[in-house]
Amino acid sequence: MNWNSHRITAILENALVEDKATRDATTYACIDPGQRAAASIVAKQDCIVSGLGAVQRILEVFANLDGTVTAYPEVTSHPEIFDGVRARAGQSLANIRHNARVLLSCERVILNVMQRLSGIATLTRHFVDRVAGTHARILDTRKTMPGLRALDKYGVTCGGGFNHRLDLSDGVLIKNNHIALAGGIAEALGRAHRNRRGPQPLEIEVRSLSELEIALQNGAEAVLLDNMTVADVATAVERCRKHTRRIPLECSGGITLENVRAYAETGVEFISVGALTHSVKAIDMSMRMKTAD
Repeated sequence: MNWNSHRITAILENALVEDKATRDATTYACIDPGQRAAASIVAKQDCIVSGLGAVQRILEVFANLDGTVTAYPEVTSHPEIFDGVRARAGQSLANIRHNARVLLSCERVILNVMQRLSGIATLTRHFVDRVAGTHARILDTRKTMPGLRALDKYGVTCGGGFNHRLDLSDGVLIKNNHIALAGGIAEALGRAHRNRRGPQPLEIEVRSLSELEIALQNGAEAVLLDNMTVADVATAVERCRKHTRRIPLECSGGITLENVRAYAETGVEFISVGALTHSVKAIDMSMRMKTAD
């Protein structure tokens, strides 16, 4: 993750502006402008860490917005703590020494980012662990919080998952509504073959084995098996192994921690899970502060 990129900087800046962090009435009423503080971000439950790089960047973005902060934040962590590792409840994830007013004004934004991303990474790792030993990869979807997709998808990678499409330009995926409006699977694939831009493979969503056959007969280059049973996914895998071309298979819909192993054992290559980002539960964290020289 490039925390200095324009896209990420804009996300963090918008979060600080939303919170009116540079107009923190309570902090500016109670805390002397020159006071220094030492802060520690502590995990209050076991988790996979994600978002550590945001801590310093948020403090830097605040300084740019405020225009009066000259001190540079000192952000450190234990060598064994970095994005993608397991942390235990009670463990310190990062230590910060900085202006006390700035720390207080940025506290909520820092925690919001780290709690959400670590929640995504932790849930992703649960799914990844469940399919260990199979050939299946866990994918995310575009079911992300509007405006936060880059961060949400980074959390997935920290948990050991893989990013599917970053946006609508990032590959051709013909779904049910495309099929309905184009006039059917054959018609949708025919148009896509004629009109696609670039070398992206044509992936199409099917909901039954009969639809799979139509897709294969009309030039599908990858197939998304939507809401199909484990037995049907296994049959689809066997069918595609006999095809003249390699057809990557992805399954999605109704995938849970309880059934993901069964789907993975069918031999399907990819399993996409919208819940990684659309239903994530944030990890409980806190920021503890004390005065510092």
